[in-house]
Amino acid sequence: MSEMLSTASPNIKKAMSATARKQKWRALLLIAPLAIFLLVIFVVPISALLYRAVDNPEVIQRLPDTLASLKTWDGQQAPPDTSYAALMADLQRAKDQSATGSLARRLNYEISGYRTLIFKTVRRMPLDDVKTLGDSGIKAAFLKIDPRWGDPAYWQAIANNAAPYSAYYLLASLDLKQEPDGSIVRVPPTTSAFLDIFGRTFLISAVVTLATLLLGYPLAYWISTLSKRRANLVMICILIPFWTSILVRIAAWVVLLQRQGLVNKSLMGLGVTDTPIELLFNRLGVYIAMTHILLPFMILPIYSVMQSIPPTYQRAAISLGSHPFSAFWRVYVPQTYPGVGAGTLLVFIIAVGYYITPALLGGAGDQMISYYVAYFTNQTINWGMASALGFLLLVGTLVLYSLYRRLSGRELGLG
Repeated sequence: MSEMLSTASPNIKKAMSATARKQKWRALLLIAPLAIFLLVIFVVPISALLYRAVDNPEVIQRLPDTLASLKTWDGQQAPPDTSYAALMADLQRAKDQSATGSLARRLNYEISGYRTLIFKTVRRMPLDDVKTLGDSGIKAAFLKIDPRWGDPAYWQAIANNAAPYSAYYLLASLDLKQEPDGSIVRVPPTTSAFLDIFGRTFLISAVVTLATLLLGYPLAYWISTLSKRRANLVMICILIPFWTSILVRIAAWVVLLQRQGLVNKSLMGLGVTDTPIELLFNRLGVYIAMTHILLPFMILPIYSVMQSIPPTYQRAAISLGSHPFSAFWRVYVPQTYPGVGAGTLLVFIIAVGYYITPALLGGAGDQMISYYVAYFTNQTINWGMASALGFLLLVGTLVLYSLYRRLSGRELGLG
């Protein structure tokens, strides 16, 4: 008997191993569509976003000979005469290929006015009698075109872009810049703006999230106390805006909030104010419209959690001598924390990326960071800056999300 078991044992192990492998492959095949979806929809775009934020090809592609001649340059004095000859050859090649635009735009980010200098020089190409000029003659010709070619700072801007990747856009998104010596400093207050815009974006999102919570929580609680039929009817009314285009809803708010709109007429009719209140093209109009649009995203997760809470818990606390408000606050509300957290996180993340509502209802000082991402993408065609702003917005959102997870874990006793 023991000999039969010992003989069958390897066969059993092989069969179990084969079955385990089949189960693993079956599990992998089941999750493969989701993994591919996440890869295509999230991983690839985020990777491309980060790549465009640090990609720096313009100077390397258009000025290869100039960069090679500047490798041994100390960066303090004017470059050697050979660098001028190399720059002439590179600019002539770029002109022939109609590729000076991207080069001039990239260098103009480093020093304001560089674009004008590049085009002014290229228009004079080719230089007369270039073969008889020699390197020193080419230098003199460049200085004659514009004396700025003798300023080491303009050559340092070229030398600083010798690497295929650069942190320029990421630094600029944080109102920072890199000096020629490699140190990172803050840009002058007159030119800094993005930190204020990021702060404004998160502030507007936080206010809208708080407003939706203050309105959505009691509304969700009221719906949870209704009968199933009435609760479904109210939920249909809440979900109706989802069937309407966001542009239509914003246009409706423009009609309602204008000086002679229904809101101002109602306020004056009730005697709240004697003159129309400015509700359009300011921060208040943005708050009102965004709160209305995002309110269902707060109500739905809170209501779904409230539905699962037995009402007997609160009644039991009251029967044991607790005040009704105390029973509600200490027994009922803590059980709704998962819904509150989910709704708050959902509303905040959506609000951070809002573009249309602030653009149409807000003023110049109410635009959020997504407006400038669209501006750099569509107006100035500066994909590097747009990608850097989008990437930093993503990082900020992920940091806040991780902070939320840590705090919620502690509250639930999981941390």
